[in-house]
Amino acid sequence: MRQYALKRIALFIPTVVLVTLIAFVVMSVVPGDPALAILEGDGGGQYTLQELEDLRAELGTDRNVVIQYVDWMGGVVKGDFGDSLWFKSPVMRELGDRIWVTVELAVLSIIMSVIIAVPLGIVSAIRPDSPLDYVARIFTLFGIAVPNFLIAVLLILFLLKAFDWLPSLGYVDFVDDPLKNLTQMMLPAFTLALYEMAFIARVTRSSMMEIIREDYMRTARSKGLAERVVLFRHGLKNAVLPILTISGWQFGRLFGGTVVIETIFLIPGMGRILIEAVHHRDFPLLQAAIVIIGLAIVIINLLVDLLYGWLDPRIRYA
Repeated sequence: MRQYALKRIALFIPTVVLVTLIAFVVMSVVPGDPALAILEGDGGGQYTLQELEDLRAELGTDRNVVIQYVDWMGGVVKGDFGDSLWFKSPVMRELGDRIWVTVELAVLSIIMSVIIAVPLGIVSAIRPDSPLDYVARIFTLFGIAVPNFLIAVLLILFLLKAFDWLPSLGYVDFVDDPLKNLTQMMLPAFTLALYEMAFIARVTRSSMMEIIREDYMRTARSKGLAERVVLFRHGLKNAVLPILTISGWQFGRLFGGTVVIETIFLIPGMGRILIEAVHHRDFPLLQAAIVIIGLAIVIINLLVDLLYGWLDPRIRYA
């Protein structure tokens, strides 16, 4: 286990470096000049060529790309992504609070998904072709097929028309008012969770149906063990790896997939500021957001891989 963990952690470092390289190179080759965007926004399009060259020199965009990357990475290692071109303040000051808002939304969403989807998938697996199984399969098809932004709009309209109640939009910090914070976050988290629920429920059903047919499951029943013990101690324990895989992938996907939902529910997370950064061609802010989201996904994948080795001792590097 120790050797497996060390090798996975060793692979983590070059992967993070690759993420930073991709984020920097992509932002360097996309069309658009941040100096032009700033001058056109501040001066209404009135500027001289000398002013443009001076601003490019000030921003550092007139230097060689390799030199720019080395300087940028020197700051990234220290947690400094530079200053935002549009907000005129350090990037991490703009992203600091927003990161935790997006993390809270993603965590609530994945918790809802696992709590609802895993039992649903188990019940569907142990009673195949029953009315409950058909309902569960229809629910999963609906969750996969319908985009989450449409679900968000439909939920708001349904609550407004059916109960004459408009959900509390906006955001209050959890420290200031925990109850109001959870009230505001539950609906967007549930909207995001529907898609995750559908995938996790389908994977749980498929994995459990394979496990149920195994010989050791019949042996456990023949020993007189309770069905609950057979299903959870012997069945779910051996079916958990595919569930863990899809849950980890979905959790990582949530960090980059909250843009529309945060906009609809007026949540000041990373998604909303990404839209503003794209609009204003704020490359330092975009690079920082991409690196942070990529780093979160890589860390989640690392944790999933380490859990593999802990849950199943057979999983090792050759």
